[in-house]
Amino acid sequence: MSLHVFWFLPTHGDGRYLGSTQQARAVDQTYLQQIAQAAERLGYGGVLVPTGRSCEDSWVIASNLAAVTRTLKFLVALRPTTFSVTANARMAATLDRLSAGRLLINVVAGGDAGDLEADGTFLSHDARYEHAREFLTVWKGLLAGETVDFDGEHIKVKGARQLFPPLQQPHPPLYFGGSSPAAHDLAAEQVELYISWGERPEDVAAKFADLRARAAAKGRTVRFGVRLHVIVRETEPEAWAAADRLISELDDETVARAQAALARLDSEGQQRMSALHGGQRDKLEISPNLWAGVGLVRGGAGTALVGNPQQVADRLKEYAALGADTFVLSGYPHLEEAYRFAELVFPLLPVAVQEKVGATLLSPFGEAIADGAVPRLKVAQS
Repeated sequence: MSLHVFWFLPTHGDGRYLGSTQQARAVDQTYLQQIAQAAERLGYGGVLVPTGRSCEDSWVIASNLAAVTRTLKFLVALRPTTFSVTANARMAATLDRLSAGRLLINVVAGGDAGDLEADGTFLSHDARYEHAREFLTVWKGLLAGETVDFDGEHIKVKGARQLFPPLQQPHPPLYFGGSSPAAHDLAAEQVELYISWGERPEDVAAKFADLRARAAAKGRTVRFGVRLHVIVRETEPEAWAAADRLISELDDETVARAQAALARLDSEGQQRMSALHGGQRDKLEISPNLWAGVGLVRGGAGTALVGNPQQVADRLKEYAALGADTFVLSGYPHLEEAYRFAELVFPLLPVAVQEKVGATLLSPFGEAIADGAVPRLKVAQS
């Protein structure tokens, strides 16, 4: 099975240390373009563009970077409660056509209730998923070319039409993550690919099994993926040293404050992430090479695979054996780690490498004094 590997655009900022402004990198056009073009050049299938009030707008970012890339796909986060369904259908169709079919949608129905309330959404946890179900029902109908009349509890439209179709038919693929029963029901009914955050393999297996059963009951099948951070180095000691450095600027007060804020969320997925470490620094390796240190202060995906290239590849293959064919990865800083992972781990995986952008490739050669070697022409390999 070929694996699809995506990278991440840090639209909330980037750096070498979590929870610290030391050596932090601000978000700007140049840096995000560097990451996107590096991901494309390295052969990643696409990039995840996150959403939330701490991030630059995902749709504007994707539109901007689609113009400076050629093959890279954009997994754009969509919060249904923050959009008119008809307006977003037009946005999706336009971006899909103008990017030559490179749009993917990451549906974000849950998350931080305070964040959602700041955007004007005052719905209970399960009601947000009911809203998303209605939204996607109308959205998919519009992009399929239907004239839609819909009278739901949350969404009502009459005579709605989408005159300009998306390039991908019947609609750009829908990705989704969530751990609650309401989330699993929505995924089983509406989406093409379900993404789990990086929990222990046995826990991910249980989630995938539940989704398979729910989807089968509706006469559907769903693909699977896993969202993880990665810290890969040529040797295992180097990788663990890098993990320790990543959280070396965190003091106990910062961790406690972050954990208290995360505990107030009604997200079951976030509760599962926090339970992996309990806010304790001495309990961070929760499974072989699976490290929960990122989740000490970061909401959402909070685990990283840490190790040498073979170890990281083996852990990814374990998830693949459970049914995951897609991995959405990230690492700090995102530009450098994109190179490390691609150069060290891609050769060890059956990766579906995208067509690499570039003209004639030259073989790499090491510069040395009195070395008369010249780079040879070679055929691009995936």
